[in-house]
Amino acid sequence: GLAALALTVSACASSGSSSGSANSTPAAGGSTVSQTTVGGQQVLTDSKGMVLYWFVPDTPTTSKCEGSCLTFWPAVAGPVTAGSGVTGTLGTITRSDGSKQATYDGHPLYTFAGDKSPGQNKGNGVNANGGRWWEMTVNGSTPPASANANTGGGGGYGY
Repeated sequence: GLAALALTVSACASSGSSSGSANSTPAAGGSTVSQTTVGGQQVLTDSKGMVLYWFVPDTPTTSKCEGSCLTFWPAVAGPVTAGSGVTGTLGTITRSDGSKQATYDGHPLYTFAGDKSPGQNKGNGVNANGGRWWEMTVNGSTPPASANANTGGGGGYGY
């Protein structure tokens, strides 16, 4: 029932464009984003409870994550609706392939392939694909570096 509802909402929210490319098609379109507390931060999550991220090199109108980047950082398809605790501005941008990507306070939104279950934020603070990735906080701020030191051995201090 829930899957059928999600498909119905997704179909209704679609602007009629479709894409056959698995790597560039944004994930989870027409869904609801909500606020969840992860590691002491109030962050945005998708309808499955997965943490949403933003990419520092992006602009309010352009995603800089293309090609293989999307394998690790799937774009969140727009439009999305505000769920519990979401106080910022939701919108969409048009990606280079013509698909719509959800934005929050001017930041295009992504999930992270390394997060395997709801509430994980393994992508927070990661420097990959030409820039830094941050969990999307409800208030839109970048968390302090000490809040989530996900160095994964790649902190740059050793060999």
